[in-house]
Amino acid sequence: MNKTLDTIRPSDTLAIAAKAKQLAADGVHVCNFAAGEPDFDTPESIKKACVKSLEAGMTKYTAAKGLPALCKAVAEKFKKDNGLAYSAEDVIISGGGKMSLSTAFMAMLNPGDEVVIPAPYWLSYPEMVRLAGGTPVFVKGDDASGFKITPQQLEEAITPRTVAVVINSPSNPTGLVYSGEELRKFGDVCVRHDLWIISDEIYERMIYGGQKHFSIASLSPEIFKRTLTVNGVSKAYAMTGWRIGYAAGPKEIINAMTTVQSHMASAPATFAQYGALHALQGVEDEIQPMLKAFEDRNQRIFELMTCIKGIVCRRPMGAFYIFPNIAAFGLDSREFAQRLIEEKHVAAVPGLSFGAPGNLRFSYACSMGEIEEGMSRLKEFCNAL
Repeated sequence: MNKTLDTIRPSDTLAIAAKAKQLAADGVHVCNFAAGEPDFDTPESIKKACVKSLEAGMTKYTAAKGLPALCKAVAEKFKKDNGLAYSAEDVIISGGGKMSLSTAFMAMLNPGDEVVIPAPYWLSYPEMVRLAGGTPVFVKGDDASGFKITPQQLEEAITPRTVAVVINSPSNPTGLVYSGEELRKFGDVCVRHDLWIISDEIYERMIYGGQKHFSIASLSPEIFKRTLTVNGVSKAYAMTGWRIGYAAGPKEIINAMTTVQSHMASAPATFAQYGALHALQGVEDEIQPMLKAFEDRNQRIFELMTCIKGIVCRRPMGAFYIFPNIAAFGLDSREFAQRLIEEKHVAAVPGLSFGAPGNLRFSYACSMGEIEEGMSRLKEFCNAL
């Protein structure tokens, strides 16, 4: 086997989710805060657009970089929503945001190249870098700073082997949102050191409390030239299983990613691309109730969680995760999560997987009733410790 796999951890998110599903199959009522996907169905008009494409025989290969009409729609979306002047030639469509990121790392990294990743981080970033032959370098934010890192911390992590920096705002797992000024300062550091910026913006529509999303590539022409902007339809349109992500950036990296993808996957599923095309061309009325529900859930889970003695927690301002500190209970996050699901049938993901052993990630992509019940069980569990 590939020796790199010896350094790769299986996903704790998938492991906890599998445990929750097994308990549910056995008839146990599990409050599941593990899964990072909306509990809403894909909007009906998107499904109909996909069916229509199937009935019209749209079942053949597309170009390796994706359906030309979808590439054009992505470029138009970036211009309208993010102020980014990409053309269709600057876009690649992939089998989900995860594949977009993996393909980017494979395209840009040589063995031993370093990628700076702010921590806490989405658990797949470092494993993607390792699988591409690179070395992840972590810069840690903490609870006191709202998990944000500073430009000085970023600067100190850069070495002659650094090739890229990952930015994820809004963030999985913390829900932090960087301001435009904070992002500009990060971008200036990357420009000064001639680094790539990988900006994962998959949660851009899930943002709360009057916060605003900024695409780092929009903040200066110099930053734009160094940035790969990654997004997809999974979260904003409740299309996780459709597996359509997209990225845009300088032609040299898009061309390299297309070469990689042409050998890995040929292209994403054609009929799924037609569904994504319809999503980007306008289903705003259909997704607004979902986005409003996430804001309501965000406020409620924060209220309930901060009433639990021993838990320290900031309100997340984006995505659909809350990331409380549970260090006061004397358990590491993996043991805490294991006991929580076994004793109270509440599923959450240990923060150890995200580079934060004192925290736990709860996804509130579930009903308000589940939030109420789950937080009640969590309170009972914590009170008994």
